[in-house]
Amino acid sequence: MKWTLAALGAAAIGGVAAHDLTQKRHAILRNFPVVGHARFLIERFGPELRQYIVASNDEERPFTRDQRGWIYASAKLENNYFGFGTDNDIEHVAGYPIIKHRTFMGPGAQTAPHGDERVPMPAAKVLGGPRGRTHAFRPASVVNISGMSFGSLSAAAIEALNRGAAMVGSMHNTGEGALSPYHRNGGDIVFQIGTAYFGCRDEHGKFDIGRLKELVASAPVRAIEIKLSQGAKPGLGGMLPGAKVSSEIAAIRGIPEGVDCASPSRHEVFDDVDSMLDFVELVAGETGLPVGIKSAVGNLEFWDQLIEAMLPRERGVDFVNIDGGEGGTGAAPMIFADSVAYPFRVAFTQVHRRFAAAGLADDVVFIGAGKLGVPENAIVAFALGADMINVGREAMMAMGCIQAQKCHTDHCPVGIATQNPRYTRGLDVGLKSVRVANYLISMRRDLLKVSEAVGVVHPSLITPDDVDILDGQSRTISLGELYGYQPGWGRISERAEKEIVDIMCGDLDPRQQPA
Repeated sequence: MKWTLAALGAAAIGGVAAHDLTQKRHAILRNFPVVGHARFLIERFGPELRQYIVASNDEERPFTRDQRGWIYASAKLENNYFGFGTDNDIEHVAGYPIIKHRTFMGPGAQTAPHGDERVPMPAAKVLGGPRGRTHAFRPASVVNISGMSFGSLSAAAIEALNRGAAMVGSMHNTGEGALSPYHRNGGDIVFQIGTAYFGCRDEHGKFDIGRLKELVASAPVRAIEIKLSQGAKPGLGGMLPGAKVSSEIAAIRGIPEGVDCASPSRHEVFDDVDSMLDFVELVAGETGLPVGIKSAVGNLEFWDQLIEAMLPRERGVDFVNIDGGEGGTGAAPMIFADSVAYPFRVAFTQVHRRFAAAGLADDVVFIGAGKLGVPENAIVAFALGADMINVGREAMMAMGCIQAQKCHTDHCPVGIATQNPRYTRGLDVGLKSVRVANYLISMRRDLLKVSEAVGVVHPSLITPDDVDILDGQSRTISLGELYGYQPGWGRISERAEKEIVDIMCGDLDPRQQPA
């Protein structure tokens, strides 16, 4: 009898293992058959256990359990609502944002219950328009995928991100690791030029404008981003551990296989603002594309010099992507991840205030990144003057990232931030691309619904006066007052406002270039 029960138990376990290894829904089960179910069991009963044993739903970092839960549910098209009121400590926490709804709506705001959840949400500004770039365009989505290189992420993850972006009209930033075959699955591309010039360098590692033009011509590249620094390791060059440098990655980047790939901390082709703007105009002139910069924010002298150099309006960047110092998927020393560069809100406002004071804010598309892939953070960014947001770790969670924080080890358990076939086999591109698309749609839907609550048709019309910051229950202060904004700062121009209202109301084709 005992042997019979043991045989039956072994058969049952074998059946579960066979099922786990062949199913494609959960990467964690494909990579860890049978034992992987423990993760879901703990997750299922986690809320009950945490009430007495561990942490609250709003304590974990970098992303809280509530934030991750919202992303997971949105990606799977499950119920992403929350019941029984907030469990955030609004009464005692300083710095908590409150979005101020209006009783009456502005022109064009939808009044139907939930409206059209797949409504397009293009940018309110034309990228490259003020500088007259040949291929200036209005981005089709205000929510796009941040720069995460092939190498840092697996081939399957990059392909899933690109396919997901293509499904919903979002753009996909390549990161500094060059443009791989996995970026070529229908999604529009922002090509990032890093300090090592991967994808656009010659055999000696020097920047090559000819190779850049060939690359741009070979793929749907819509814009070019020059990376000065990033939130994960500001002021420090990129690092791809040798364990992740496969033969394929080595060929794409032009580097030795299996050897740590360390990018320089600074660019070689320019060494000050003047030479940087010459480089921007060279790249824009040769490709016809909008060209911008990505940077974390530390010493502010650079930004003062940039604005001074742009004031004659003879040279300039088309967009500024401000990356918060909160960090990202990149491997970095702890001191850089924790303490170098301002967090997003401080960083963004320091830069935006300077452009606004100089009268240049309307000439530039402002992009924000740094934990903005949850709606409340994104709304604050738009209120402060962001025109678009980029999502990185949140898009990874849509693919199944469980915040294991092993991005730098090549042992990502769900096959996203690794090149190890042991783990990458668990990530099904077809399923995960749909989840990325679902998440992006959910983000835009919530941004639309909050915009309607504020009484406007688009998040770019939310102003610094529409969001207050609480200091417990003692007092409130508006975003504008908190960050030293003058009246009108953080708002788009009257012309841009009219155009985006007409687009959202169906009176103007977003692909049409305004006269």
